[in-house]
Amino acid sequence: MRHLVCLVTPLLGGFVSVFLALALTAPAEAQAKHYVCPPCGLPCDDAVFDKPGTCPKCGMVLVEQQAADISRPAQKKVAILMFTGVEIIDSTGPFEVFGAAGFDVYTVAETKAPIVTTMGMTVVPKFSFADAPQPDILVVPGGGVKTARESAATLKWVAESSARAQQTMSVCNGAFILASAGLLEGLTVTTTASNIERLKAEFPKTKVVYDQRFVDNGRIITTAGLSAGIDGALHVVSKVLGNGQAQQVALSEEYDWRPNAGFARAAMADMLIPDIEMNGLGTWEITRTEGGTDRWEMALRGTSDLGAAELLARVGRGLSEKGSWTIVASEPNGTPPGASSRWRFSGRAGEPWLGRLTIAAVPGATHRFDALLAIERAGDVGSPRR
Repeated sequence: MRHLVCLVTPLLGGFVSVFLALALTAPAEAQAKHYVCPPCGLPCDDAVFDKPGTCPKCGMVLVEQQAADISRPAQKKVAILMFTGVEIIDSTGPFEVFGAAGFDVYTVAETKAPIVTTMGMTVVPKFSFADAPQPDILVVPGGGVKTARESAATLKWVAESSARAQQTMSVCNGAFILASAGLLEGLTVTTTASNIERLKAEFPKTKVVYDQRFVDNGRIITTAGLSAGIDGALHVVSKVLGNGQAQQVALSEEYDWRPNAGFARAAMADMLIPDIEMNGLGTWEITRTEGGTDRWEMALRGTSDLGAAELLARVGRGLSEKGSWTIVASEPNGTPPGASSRWRFSGRAGEPWLGRLTIAAVPGATHRFDALLAIERAGDVGSPRR
């Protein structure tokens, strides 16, 4: 009997072990699956559903909770500075990108009073400087930055928050806020195309570049204007989560993200054309403007009491005085009655450029003229196209 017990005991033990193993593995298939909404920044992020489908609150396709929990990274906190006159896309573009990446994004202002943006949109900041969480990523947008630059409280909060943040990013002329807070000295930076020269003049200890959509100094990033903030935000996402995740965010936003394309608005050739007030010479409108980094054509149509030759002379004076252009030749322009002039000038690095200005009467119209200004880098094919 003793031998029988000794024989049965290990058999029972083996049976129990197998039973327990089956009991532990079987529920994995039998357990009900749960589904959650992909992170969208709304309260439904915390909701759990028993069936697949779409979220009844935000409409996003639900995913399995277990897979979502594995794929979701630890949330980074992203603070976006708000102030009266803030540019809408400067702030909301990065907000959208970081939110789509699953980060915890929030707005911060000096107070929680409603903020009126450019174009009149009203935004209520989530936090004030007094109660805002310390961000991992600080975004400083542009817009009407004068008041923010003159606010000691704003500059203090930006400087202190940036010192403890992993990344600080300015968008557009938000670079002037960072510079006013003492954060750009000695760095290579950029800003919106129309403010490149101004930033150079006001902050000579920074190296301002015109041919980059964003500049990464490691901890501090500056971007060019407006939509460049989206590219800057995607770049930050790629630094935090990897290039693949950043590309996935860009795809989810249906944004044509080309991090290596090299487009920079300030590098376009038309930035070399002096700003001449044509409305002082009648009423004019641009009918076409196009080109690239090595050439540009700008066509205008207008009404003026002056003749073609006089218009050509006055516009030419503007090119000479405001752009330091040198006239090469001036000549009549046949039929219809008009005139043209050829010019040379230097680019940003001293390289030679050529230009042609043509003004001609519109056939069959009184006091109506077409003007065409064409420029191109010298050494390209021929002279500027007529």
